[in-house]
Amino acid sequence: MKARRESVTVRVPGSTSNCGAGFDTLGLALTVYNRVTLTRVAEPAAVVGQPTPARGDDARAQPLVASAAAAFFRETGRPAEAFQFRIDGDVPPARGLGSSATIIIGVLAGLEALHDVGLSREKIAALGTALEGNPDNASPCTLGGFTVSRCDPRDGAYRDTIRFTVPAEVVFVVASPAMEMATKAARAILPGTVPFFDAAKSINSAAYVVAAFASGDWDKLRHAAGDFMHEPYRLPRIPGAAEAIRAGGAAGALTGWLSGSGSSVLCVTRPEQAPAVATAMRAGFYQADVACEVRTLAADNRGFSLE
Repeated sequence: MKARRESVTVRVPGSTSNCGAGFDTLGLALTVYNRVTLTRVAEPAAVVGQPTPARGDDARAQPLVASAAAAFFRETGRPAEAFQFRIDGDVPPARGLGSSATIIIGVLAGLEALHDVGLSREKIAALGTALEGNPDNASPCTLGGFTVSRCDPRDGAYRDTIRFTVPAEVVFVVASPAMEMATKAARAILPGTVPFFDAAKSINSAAYVVAAFASGDWDKLRHAAGDFMHEPYRLPRIPGAAEAIRAGGAAGALTGWLSGSGSSVLCVTRPEQAPAVATAMRAGFYQADVACEVRTLAADNRGFSLE
């Protein structure tokens, strides 16, 4: 008989989503992490927040933790049990790097580790997708790598993900400005309809980017990630973002995109060009008088893991 766990820590990678034109479909796990620690407590069934000196944002995390816990106990049919949670890490909230997905997936995976009911990674990705409303962050932080996820066109329910391992031949320079961009607000600015040929151009770009990642022909990524469905409406709300992407491309990056709904932007580049790309992207924001943090990250090909 396995010994009962009293506490578990799950390391969950952040992610970039959309990857240009792959709206609500494409995602990529990155080597920036949150750690979600769950600890059993002998109290009536409830989620109890524990202060987190490292981040101090448990109040914001509380609804995500509660909804993930409710989904877990509902799916497994187990009576709800109380636990404390702690979140530490480096994935900034509301910056387009999948912070909410790291918390949701971390709680689902942590409760699975505590209760050992046999939830597969695919089921965890499906539960995370239902809670997030789309799979583009839930899938990569669960499965790792570059992910192409499918949802049922009738009801949006998660169906499957095809993932690709991303080798160290490419890295990802991420510039995160000192401003938050809530996903709900970023969706609210999108139009109800887009011109037919804008949609056609975006489909072309998304398919080509997937083919480049699937084939590993990285030179084919050069300037390939153009989007005409969401970036034209979101990028102007982030001073310096479009300039940072253009500057990264001029400095040698293969392509770039708005990470999720922002405010971070990302450029894909070969490792040897990364320092120049990082400097150029920082300068793009600087010209708009916006401070930013710039990091060079690799792809995480593992997804969440227990520590």
